[in-house]
Amino acid sequence: MKKWILVLMLLFSMMVLGAQITLKAATPFQKGHVLADAMELFKQKIEAQTNGRIVVEMIVGTVSEEDANTQCSQGVVDMQFTGGRPVEVFAPQYFFVNAPFVIKDYEHFLRVWNGPLGAKAKAQIAEKGNMVCLGTVYRGYRQFTSNKPIYGPADLKEIKLRLPVVPTWVKIWEALGTKPVTVPLTELYQALKEGRAEASEGDLTQISSFKLYEVQSYLTLTNHLCGVGWVAMNKTTYDKLSKEDQQLIQSILDEVCAWATQKIKDNESNIIAELEKNGMKVVTLDSSVLQTIREMAKPAVEELFKTTWPVTTWAEVLAQ
Repeated sequence: MKKWILVLMLLFSMMVLGAQITLKAATPFQKGHVLADAMELFKQKIEAQTNGRIVVEMIVGTVSEEDANTQCSQGVVDMQFTGGRPVEVFAPQYFFVNAPFVIKDYEHFLRVWNGPLGAKAKAQIAEKGNMVCLGTVYRGYRQFTSNKPIYGPADLKEIKLRLPVVPTWVKIWEALGTKPVTVPLTELYQALKEGRAEASEGDLTQISSFKLYEVQSYLTLTNHLCGVGWVAMNKTTYDKLSKEDQQLIQSILDEVCAWATQKIKDNESNIIAELEKNGMKVVTLDSSVLQTIREMAKPAVEELFKTTWPVTTWAEVLAQ
């Protein structure tokens, strides 16, 4: 009799609270990176607010950006906290939002991403990638690391630059005279340590969390790309959720993304100081040098708008 009472109580609690939901969330970044921290905060908040009815299983720093994106599209994982891979793969004509020298700052990015162009990109990601974009995070400007000082364009010539497997980025950096070496993020540290690459570029939390100060001597502040992180959920998973759970997840992610963005804005100078403390020498380029580099990249960017991102023009993007 007692056994039946326990079963009935369990069934009642499941009806009232809903069956437990487990969300697998992956990020290619190491613990300490802002996107890994954002995923951890999302886990804490959603589990606390649902009293453990929704549980998040985290996969941190063990999958590449390419694999995380594929797995999220296919439903192997339910969520990803990642870079621009969802846009690059499933809405490639709109990938200018995550390309060197194109976007001015995060506020400019938000105007573009939350406007008509961004709406079309999100629709393509949903249709072709089976993913819903639920939020973005400011990751800080991407900077340059190397084992020799970079004072201007001449110092970039022939340097073996580690880049992610992103063809548009390769074209732009080739225009600046570098010799790109495409290496997945999970192999970044080892590639620099072994000398397969001599330099890298990335946001400050990437440089810090991957401990690149152990294998790179100089940090050059190039500000060449406003780094953005995306939070995306597998659309099949999302559609199975109740409207209430969809709204709750969105509400929590809004909080988490705002927190992560502010964290980076408040701490960029502290991260630079910490990298200096760990032995990196910081090179700050004169505005005229930065403008020269930008002008050198301009023909490659303009060509990409004609061949790869024909949905708009650089001038139209800059006007937003």
